[in-house]
Order: sequence, then C-alpha cells, then structure tokens
Amino acid sequence: MTALLSRTLSSPIGKLYLVTRDDVVLGLNLSGIDEIVATLDADIQELKLTKEVRPSLATQALIDYFDGDLQAINSIKVRQSGGDFSQAAWSGMRKIKAGKTESYAQLANRAGSPAAVRAAGSACAKNKIVIIVACHRIINSNGSIGAYGPGAEKKLWLLRHEGALP
Repeated sequence: MTALLSRTLSSPIGKLYLVTRDDVVLGLNLSGIDEIVATLDADIQELKLTKEVRPSLATQALIDYFDGDLQAINSIKVRQSGGDFSQAAWSGMRKIKAGKTESYAQLANRAGSPAAVRAAGSACAKNKIVIIVACHRIINSNGSIGAYGPGAEKKLWLLRHEGALP
C-alpha cells in the first residue's frame, strides 16, 4: 500500500498543509495536516502518513505558482469525496483560468444546475483542496468577493496575485 505524504509549505498567505498519495492531492489547507486526514475516507486514513522528503510534483507546482507561474497548478491531480454536484462544481472551479472570476450563479450553471446557486456556495465551503481547486475565484454576483474559509484577506491576496483584482 502506498503511504500518504504530508508537507508543510510557507507561502505569502501563511503555512499551507498538503497531503498527497501517488502524486494526487487529497487535501490542501491552511489549518493543518490532522484536519485533512480527518476528512479522508476511512480506508485512506488507515495508511501510514510520512513527511515528504523530496518535493512532490504538487509541492513544486505550488512553489512555482507562488513564484508567479500561475498555470503551474493546473496539471496537479486531485481527489476528494463528495456528491455529484460538488464534483461537478469542483471540476468547474478548476476550469476557471487564473486572473478570472465567476459568480456562484455562473458556477452553478457550469456544474449543470443553474438554479443551484446555494449548492455552489456549499461546494466552495466543502472544498478540501484550496488554491488548486480554485474556490477563491468564485465571487458574488454583485462583484463583492464573498466568503472564503481561510479568510477574506487571503482570498483578496490570491485574486490580486492572479491579476483578477488590482
């Protein structure tokens, strides 16, 4: 069985915590490795968790992203548990290019359920792979930035870093 790898990275928005398995990101947050592991499927939680020795593809892509290569995170493979709508919304978030934003209504439409605006917001809130599954690119229809679990100031920083805001 393949082990889970963990990594803590310093970034301009704070410490990032990353858990991967076979170069697939299972969780990325700003709150801790234990929080990520607690949200994984039970069979995955049973795997041995070890610290990443050499930077994984995901780690290097995140470093490159913060160094200005905004496309670096696009090729990172991800996996998280969730229902059909959440999966469609997360897939939709990954299709929004750096420097662009969409409203929760546009995300609901992209996910195949135009009336499911609240569910789009819920998918953003349930997202366990911040930055890579770019929930920070989802804003309110009136142009205000909307909610962001790690904090509004971090969302603003990411949107500015990507050129979506001045």
